Amino acid sequence: MIVPSLSLPQDELRRITGVTCYEERLLFLLLTLRRPGIEVIYLSSRPVDEEIIEYYLGFLDDPVGARARLHLISTDEPDTQPLTRTIVRRRDLVGRIRELAGSDAWLVPFVVSEHEERLAAMLAVPIYGPALNLAHLGSKSGSREVGEEAGVPMPRGTGDLYSLPATEQAAGLLKVRDRLIVKLNDGYSGLGNAVVRKIPGLPLTDSPTSFSADEETWETFGQKISERGAVIEEFIEDRPLYSPSALAMITPGGHFDVIATHDQVLGGANADVFKGCTFPARKRYRHQVGESARRIAGVLAERGVVGLFGMDFFALKTDGGYGALLCEINLRIGGTTHPYGATVLTTGATYDPATGTLMDGPRPKYYTATDNCASPHLLGRTAGEIIRLVEGAGLGFDAATRTGNVLHMLGAVPEHGKLGFTSIGDSREHANELHRATLTALGAEPAIR
Repeated sequence: MIVPSLSLPQDELRRITGVTCYEERLLFLLLTLRRPGIEVIYLSSRPVDEEIIEYYLGFLDDPVGARARLHLISTDEPDTQPLTRTIVRRRDLVGRIRELAGSDAWLVPFVVSEHEERLAAMLAVPIYGPALNLAHLGSKSGSREVGEEAGVPMPRGTGDLYSLPATEQAAGLLKVRDRLIVKLNDGYSGLGNAVVRKIPGLPLTDSPTSFSADEETWETFGQKISERGAVIEEFIEDRPLYSPSALAMITPGGHFDVIATHDQVLGGANADVFKGCTFPARKRYRHQVGESARRIAGVLAERGVVGLFGMDFFALKTDGGYGALLCEINLRIGGTTHPYGATVLTTGATYDPATGTLMDGPRPKYYTATDNCASPHLLGRTAGEIIRLVEGAGLGFDAATRTGNVLHMLGAVPEHGKLGFTSIGDSREHANELHRATLTALGAEPAIR
């Protein structure tokens, strides 16, 4: 049972173009229908275009049989968010879902909030995700707590700040050369950040500040600190500076694995808003990121965390090579999850922890992905037209070579001229070249260079 509800702070979500269509990022899980015994219930705020469903099922050997085991349920209320909150208020929907789920189902959420826990209780099904009472471990303050316990390096800073005066005091104690960063505990995609140029004698609220979210002010940001908490850290100025991440999973039995490392592609006013990713992370620091991620996953497994989750790092050059600093832990499905899942489920590749690569037999697989392919030329087009355009240009997925594109977020095309895609190649250069060719075919500017 897939519940891609964006159960996150809604004020920041509203800043994302076509945000409701982000529910479609988990459609790659339809590829699990390749196994005959699997049934999938997919919930959404609005009906998913049937051409999009046919597109995903077209990756399977028996799309007709798979369609018979797929149950699509929509609230048909795209303007009421989050999705799960709407579902638990609709007894008719809950009854229908319960009937389909039976007694052998489990719930896969985008993120676990009180709404997901309530839905799971109503349906009497387990959640593959961290219990709500562990959610603080995925906050910015909780990330510092876990990082300290795991013994991994982090930027200097202070967590558990719940007022502007407390943040001001922590800023005064933080010895930095130039800039510092304040991050809301539950911010995501970089939208809950403020970068401050520290000037001796000036309070934060009078200092030059760059907010990652448009139209943010210290008045509105200070209120969010009071409500949601924050951390303050040194702003890492080192150049070159890279932003790798790691993806890990923990089973209900407590077994944990790091399953991927990525290089994030960031943009926005402070170059901290997620735009896309490349796999794998650069070799020069891949091992350090993977090892730190493994130690963090071990701590979280001991705390009882279950599910897929991501960890973001800074990688910077030291006298002895490259080092990795923990930036944050995201106890939810994130921007690298769907590219990884789409690649694994289409190619059949498996992760080799020794090298940090995905192997399809003797061949490694690489990919470049974005959620932010946008162009005015795409406005008004249908999902089917975009699928045919990409495939007609020879840029679709080739089952023989197991390379090509897997498209996602196609539902955002007609209204917003926006979609995402994952370009899978046999080398880093191959994946990047395919990605650039696809952007050109779609008439879009490159989000990833």
